[in-house]
Amino acid sequence: MRLLHTMLRVGNLQTSIAFYTEVLGMKLLRQKDYPDGKFTLAFVGYGDESKNTVIELTHNWDTDSYNIGTGYGHIALEVDDVYQATDEIKNRGGKIIREAGPMNAGTTIIAFVEDPDGYQIELIGSK
Repeated sequence: MRLLHTMLRVGNLQTSIAFYTEVLGMKLLRQKDYPDGKFTLAFVGYGDESKNTVIELTHNWDTDSYNIGTGYGHIALEVDDVYQATDEIKNRGGKIIREAGPMNAGTTIIAFVEDPDGYQIELIGSK
């Protein structure tokens, strides 16, 4: 078994694709409209789905926004240098909601960024 993808429902598909590709540096791997179901699926990630876990962005055509709720936590991305990654994300128009620094009660360097729909993404240093 292996983890294939995480699905997020998004209000504006093009804005979300732009965030994940232009701000976080992922690639749009595939996208397909389902007219009978009135939704579109787009898969983004850092590598081919056969070897990497990816994110499925689901856009229901009749829904502009979602309530994230209290059960959702975050997606985590490993980066070489959290300080550098947050600077690059800011320069690309990303919203940092927790600046880079040591985690609470620990030494691992982390930061948090928020996507256009309010989903949190944790950046974790690999060093």
